[in-house]
Amino acid sequence: MNRRGQEFLGSPWRRWSCRVLLGLTGLTVTISSGGLVSKGQEANSPKIVATFLPVYMFTKAVAGEKTEVEILISPGTDPHEYQAKPTDAIAIAEADVLVKNGLGFEEFLDKLIASAGNSQLKQIDTSQGIEPIEEEEHEDEGEEHHHHHHEGGNPHVWLDPVLAQQQVINIRDGLIDAEPNNGEKYAANAAVYIQKLQELDREFKARLTPMQGCKFIAFHDAYPYLAKRYNLEQMAVVELPEDSIAPRDLQRIINAAKEFQVKGFLSESGANDSRIAQISKDLGLPVKVLDPVETGPLDPQHYFTAMRNNLTALEEVCR
Repeated sequence: MNRRGQEFLGSPWRRWSCRVLLGLTGLTVTISSGGLVSKGQEANSPKIVATFLPVYMFTKAVAGEKTEVEILISPGTDPHEYQAKPTDAIAIAEADVLVKNGLGFEEFLDKLIASAGNSQLKQIDTSQGIEPIEEEEHEDEGEEHHHHHHEGGNPHVWLDPVLAQQQVINIRDGLIDAEPNNGEKYAANAAVYIQKLQELDREFKARLTPMQGCKFIAFHDAYPYLAKRYNLEQMAVVELPEDSIAPRDLQRIINAAKEFQVKGFLSESGANDSRIAQISKDLGLPVKVLDPVETGPLDPQHYFTAMRNNLTALEEVCR
């Protein structure tokens, strides 16, 4: 089901190089037509750009420590509100491979790629072969509520450890197509990461199986794949205004909670604590934070830390 791009001939990372020993520092560097590359980075590896944190972590895990991977959207920046910068066009113009989430998540990307003018750019769509879930209708009213509609369906596939495996497979296959000489390395690195994702999936299943059918309301439509995987029920998505909760907002949440008889609410990191605390107090239902893994360190292992924290949060809501 994976679409493989054409292998590059005369790829721009196959450049001449010579080694220079800097005697005073003992540092070995490689001088290439693209500049200086530290010893820790493989001189012949492709220049890879990933769009945002989960895609970066999966890509870095497959590419390996010695292969440079650049990230377009810095962790902590809302990908939904992201505005491309001129430096992004430069990065893509100089890249060999671009790795994206897909499903319409990176709305800015098509225009950015066109402006970069890189005819040899290899694109890897990590959601290729994944059946999308249509986005929920949002329980909101008025223009002050901000939600994000994606034409390709709900894009938050990385929050399902099983679908994350498919994303890693797509990255592996795309990198092998782009640089077959490093195919064994990419395959081995992917196998290690996929094994950890499989272990994570087993943990979710073991701990959430007793809570199957748990109903919750989300304040952000990020969790339908996660809920579907482990037989939980996301009953509604209630979008809240960005400034302060009005009485009508509280009433919408109360009505939804009573209608669907939910066990609790799932918010996202960075939400206004005073608003969430008020909701919890008024309704007598727990409000827990689920991390969409769009912020945090660049270490590929951070995904597992964040997801295990999410597992604990789900247990606390559904118990």
